[in-house]
Amino acid sequence: MFQFITKRLIYGFFVLLGVVTVVFFLFNVLPGDPARMMLGQRADKESIKIINRELGLDQPIPYQFALYINDLSPLSFHNAVNEKSATFWSANKYGGIQLLMLGNFNLVIKTPYLRRSYQSQKKVNDIIGETLLETTVLAISAMLIATFIGVLLGILSAIYKDSWLDRLSLLFATSGMALPSFFVGIVIAWIFGYLLADYTGLNMTGSLYEVDDLGRGEYLSLRNLILPAITLGVRPLSVIVQLSRNSLLEVMSQDFVRTAVAKGLSNRVVILKHALKNALNPVLTAVSGMFASLMAGAVFVEIVFAWKGIGWEVVNALEKYDLPVVMGAVLVIAVIFVLINIFVDILYGVLDPRVRVR
Repeated sequence: MFQFITKRLIYGFFVLLGVVTVVFFLFNVLPGDPARMMLGQRADKESIKIINRELGLDQPIPYQFALYINDLSPLSFHNAVNEKSATFWSANKYGGIQLLMLGNFNLVIKTPYLRRSYQSQKKVNDIIGETLLETTVLAISAMLIATFIGVLLGILSAIYKDSWLDRLSLLFATSGMALPSFFVGIVIAWIFGYLLADYTGLNMTGSLYEVDDLGRGEYLSLRNLILPAITLGVRPLSVIVQLSRNSLLEVMSQDFVRTAVAKGLSNRVVILKHALKNALNPVLTAVSGMFASLMAGAVFVEIVFAWKGIGWEVVNALEKYDLPVVMGAVLVIAVIFVLINIFVDILYGVLDPRVRVR
């Protein structure tokens, strides 16, 4: 098992390294001048030259890539001679704990540094830290809704196979997979946040924290979570309905279930105590994998409902050509995606020893 986990961690590391490489070179070949975007109408050649030097953009691409890896790595080098210089080798930008000195450079251990926003000059780590909570709350809420309703509909569809309820749930599942999230979001916001707003008390847009109109600061507004969570949960709900239905039908046809029925146990006891426990294993592992997809796919839902999470921040950063924010958000989502998939692989290995053997 240790060897199995080690292999998964090594694979995950190389995947992240590939993501970092692709993200860096992709955003460095895009047209545009970050220095000119930062200075706006005040831009002149000398100011642009200074900004490019401070950002390290006047260096060759391979050298910039080495600096970027140095920023992201938990173990980094920084200049021990000219500590107050504004170069990318300086530790002023991220601090860290010094481990040892190698010539003119110190080896430090630190948290990954995602650089600073071109527009606000805030650390990208802080920007993502402020928005990651809202995206995580949205994704977890959507996953809970999808899991609870999806498993329930899947059980009912399996029990009443080929009935009108089964056909209706499969129609709903197929529609949920076919319709794009932004279209579903617009429809749900229009119906429940506009047409029926007097009855539902819900808004078309809103975030987890709202500003009080009376100037008493921010307050938690959980009602704004309802519509975007339902919208984001429609697609995984469709998958879970079909997966739980098919899995339960397969388990119900096995010998140990037929033996339980032959003993005279009621259908309720057979399903809840025998069949369902075995049928939920593939559902649980699928749910773990889909959560990572929800974190990455919440962008459209956040834009429709003005939910100020990572997706909202990425779109705003793209409009302003704020590349460090976009690159940092993409990398954070990639890390979450890889870690969850590693967890799912390990979970598969625990539940099914044949996976470890392969």
